[in-house]
Amino acid sequence: MDYHHYRTALAETLAQSELPFPAAEYQVRLEKVRKGMAEHGLDALLLTDPADINYLTGYHTFEVSVHACLVCTQARLVLQVASIETGAAVVTARVDEIIGYRWENLDEITTPLVDLLSPCSKIGIDGWSSGLRFGVIDALMQTIGRERFSEAGTVVDAIRIVKSPAELEMLQESARITALGLETAVQSIRPGMTDNDIAAVGAKALLENGSEFMSLQPIVTSGHRIGVIHVNHKRRVIQPNEPVFLEFGAAYQRYTAPMMRTAVTGTPNPALSATRDLCRSLFEALCDAMRPGNTFNTAAQAADALLAPQRDQYFFSGVFGYAVGAQFPPSWVEGTGFIAKEQARAFETNMVFHLPLCLRVPGQWGVGISDTVVVTENGAKPLTNNDWQLFEAGS
Repeated sequence: MDYHHYRTALAETLAQSELPFPAAEYQVRLEKVRKGMAEHGLDALLLTDPADINYLTGYHTFEVSVHACLVCTQARLVLQVASIETGAAVVTARVDEIIGYRWENLDEITTPLVDLLSPCSKIGIDGWSSGLRFGVIDALMQTIGRERFSEAGTVVDAIRIVKSPAELEMLQESARITALGLETAVQSIRPGMTDNDIAAVGAKALLENGSEFMSLQPIVTSGHRIGVIHVNHKRRVIQPNEPVFLEFGAAYQRYTAPMMRTAVTGTPNPALSATRDLCRSLFEALCDAMRPGNTFNTAAQAADALLAPQRDQYFFSGVFGYAVGAQFPPSWVEGTGFIAKEQARAFETNMVFHLPLCLRVPGQWGVGISDTVVVTENGAKPLTNNDWQLFEAGS
């Protein structure tokens, strides 16, 4: 059968059977987005970020490398996916219409989008979205006019960054699985193992305890390689008396609550212990400042003041926290907000951030410890359960 019959057959038996949330949750989100569109004078939103599409419809698939988009107007939600993805769309998405295109024939993408968008005089896009393909947007602009399109990435971001009670439940479940994976992995660490061995132990524990495919695979580095940000396990043998860095994030209904831990194969030396103490101080300062009404800049400045006396000793990214929620590979970073200097947005209750406090001595070692936290009236509170200690691994 062709993909049209495939879609019809699934619609008769499994339509919306894998929606992560009740319909009422999606309706509330949709109403907020449509209100935001009206406030910005938008007739339509053309959404291409897999996480934005998921947020409004529930649609999810592990194949996020092909074009997909959602057209949202005040009257309709129309999802366009590749032919091979129409089944996933039927099963997981709450929309008014699903439009397929043969994934081997990209020319089929533009015409239905032109038909949908031609009546709209002002169309919002997220120009910074990784899912926005130049070929698609260029063809649309050439056909219906560049002047109709405007940047509107903040419309959905402003809503997504504040989590509903149902979303917090998903993040709490991710936090539980993440912690189990990390605890199993750190308990396994011994000199003579490779970083791959430890990552494998952790990945098995994450999957056994209920994680879906993860937005980022488990991260494990050791010794001098911790001093290089964003490298991962690469068959390196763990040595005695050296640190091992781990960062895991289980996915539960696509929601990820990441956490970092650092172990030492032996007794931590004074430099490692002092770095741990600084990470903890940064965390406490951030959590205290992360109160409704305070700006992201305020929290970043509070932490930066503690880091400043030792700024020349460590590499730090400059981002003390980033929003997390439902995401897809290649990252669990939501992209809706960053705790950094000069970021003027104010905290609101139920915003959720990962605070990735990893201090690195380039070419030598590093210490990373973190929690995912939720903003409350009294400051940020952890969803993950880090003990903020350097775990002393067996020898």
